[in-house]
Amino acid sequence: MKKLLTACLATVGMAVLAGPASAQIVGVSWANFQEERWKTDEAAIVAALTAAGATYISADAQSSAAKQLTDVEQLISQGAEALIILAWDSEAIGPAIESAEREGIPVIGYDRLIEDPYAFYITFDNKEVGRLQARGVFEVQPAGNYVFIKGNGADPNADFLFAGQMEVLQAAVDSGAIKNVGEAYTDGWLPANAQRNMEQFLTANNNAINAVVASNDGTAGGAIAALAAQGLAGSVPVSGQDGDFAALNRIALGTQTVSVWKDARELGRVAGEIAVALAGGTAMDAIPNHVIFSDGPRGESMHSVLLAPVPITQDNLNLVIDAGWVAKDVVCQGVAAGTVAACN
Repeated sequence: MKKLLTACLATVGMAVLAGPASAQIVGVSWANFQEERWKTDEAAIVAALTAAGATYISADAQSSAAKQLTDVEQLISQGAEALIILAWDSEAIGPAIESAEREGIPVIGYDRLIEDPYAFYITFDNKEVGRLQARGVFEVQPAGNYVFIKGNGADPNADFLFAGQMEVLQAAVDSGAIKNVGEAYTDGWLPANAQRNMEQFLTANNNAINAVVASNDGTAGGAIAALAAQGLAGSVPVSGQDGDFAALNRIALGTQTVSVWKDARELGRVAGEIAVALAGGTAMDAIPNHVIFSDGPRGESMHSVLLAPVPITQDNLNLVIDAGWVAKDVVCQGVAAGTVAACN
C-alpha cells in the first residue's frame, strides 16, 4: 500500500488505507467507531475499495452529531469523490448531505437511514430483523410480561426494529396473552443505559418479567446483566442482533435466545462497490439489486439495497462458525461439553 495524504489525516482523525493509485477517493464517516462491529464493516469496505483501486479515508464522529458534520466537511476537503455515512443522528446530518450534493459527491447512507433522496441507502432489512427478534422470543415465551429495550431514539433503525417486532407480537398483545410492562429507548445504544432501563423495569414489576425483546446485542448484554443480578439470566428469553462475539457466546451459554446476524462483511463489501460505482458516474437506478425504499418517517422514496438477515440460536450456531465469522472456541467458551451441538 502506498502512503497517502499523511498530513491531512491529522485533521480527519483516523487511519488512511489505500490501494493502487486511483482517481477515486471514498470518505467514510463513522458515527461511533468504538463499537465492536464497525471494525468488521471497515475491513470489508477497505477490502472492496482496495480491490477496485480506490482510496479509503475516514473519520470517527465519536457519538457527536456536531463533530460528524465537521468530519464530513473535512472528508470533502480532502478530495472524497463518494461518501459513506453511518449517521449518528439521521436528522442532524442533513446539512452534510446538502454540502455533498452541492459538490456533486454521491452519498451512501450506511446501515442507518438518512431520509434524503440524494443518499443511496444500504442496510439489512431492519423490519425483518425486528420480526426475527420477536419470533425468536415468542417461540420460547408466547405469553406473559414483555419488556422492549429499544435502540437509540435518534436512529430510525430503532423504530423500524420496533415496528417489525410488533408485526409479530401485536395480535398476542391485543388478545392479552402478552402484556407490555416496559418500553424505553436506549440512548446511544449503550449497554449501560440498557442495563439501567432493565433494572427499572424489574423493580417496577417485582422481577415478574417473562421476556425481553432487546434491539441489538449490546442492549441485550445490558439487559442480561440486570437479569443476572436478580438471578434471572437464562430463565428469561432475550433477543439481540449483530452477531457480536459476546452475544454468540451468551447464546451458547443459554443466557441470550437469539441474535439476528447481519454479516457486516457483506454489507461493507457491497457499500464499497456501490461507492466506487457512484463515484465513477453510475446512476443510482443502475445499481444491481436496487429497490425503492419508502418506509421512512417522511415517506421519501430512496434508492436502496436491502440485504437479508439470519437469526442465530443454539440450534444453528454452526452457521456463524462455518462462515468464518467467529472462532468456535470463542462461541463455546465456558460451555459444558455435550450441551450445545455446535460446540461438540
